[in-house]
Amino acid sequence: MLIDSHCHLNYKGLVEDQQGVLTRAREAGIGGFLNISTRQREWQEIVATAERESDVWASIGIHPHEADSHTDLGKAALLDASAHPKVVAIGETGLDYYYEHSDRKTQATLFRIHIEASRETGLPLIIHTRDADDDTAAILTDEMGKGAFPALIHCFTASAEFARKVLDLGLSISLSGIVTFKNTKDLQAIASEIPEDRLLVETDSPFLAPVPHRGKTCEPAFTADTARFVADLRGVEAGQLAETTTRNFYQLFEKARA
Repeated sequence: MLIDSHCHLNYKGLVEDQQGVLTRAREAGIGGFLNISTRQREWQEIVATAERESDVWASIGIHPHEADSHTDLGKAALLDASAHPKVVAIGETGLDYYYEHSDRKTQATLFRIHIEASRETGLPLIIHTRDADDDTAAILTDEMGKGAFPALIHCFTASAEFARKVLDLGLSISLSGIVTFKNTKDLQAIASEIPEDRLLVETDSPFLAPVPHRGKTCEPAFTADTARFVADLRGVEAGQLAETTTRNFYQLFEKARA
């Protein structure tokens, strides 16, 4: 069994046939789905999907792209929403300097608010970072100094140096279909060396369909394709990688065990 540790089941491209998407994924051996929120107005719908489906969990958070439209969001809103039994994570949150959809200072402020909520609840923080390695590492280092919190870099595409920094801070790393792209040799090298107990897999669907599905709408079923590719990179059997990443998911997202 595999778990898609990061998908957007309520996004356009999946939500129109959500039951079909889940059925195809289950048939492909995907036994769990972490449905990620990116803006506050999604929270209720995403939690409702998790309530309806026994193998789906929810996250509560604000994507850095949406920071400018959530300047009044405080820690209390995150704490209140995260009390739901099917909410197992805080995020996604972080920094994105590639598109600059939101002010950098506002992104950083919200990032730290999410960290406070993660630390207080014990729920893992799901981090999005793009073209912001130095600032992300600096914030994480500073905040870890105030008190540890569990965290995951999702859809990892950064440098080996950044990987070492976040691993040293105790974070886990999740790989998406990007690792299967032929022009990502550096990422593939990093993927082969991530410690076994810190590795997860995801789709980030409906985005980033892995080989051999490039150009299609990505679905959680494609977690299996990414997992097989990563297993080959690491020289292990696909079943072993599935067992490892599923164990790591439940160790990180402890609330999902219930």
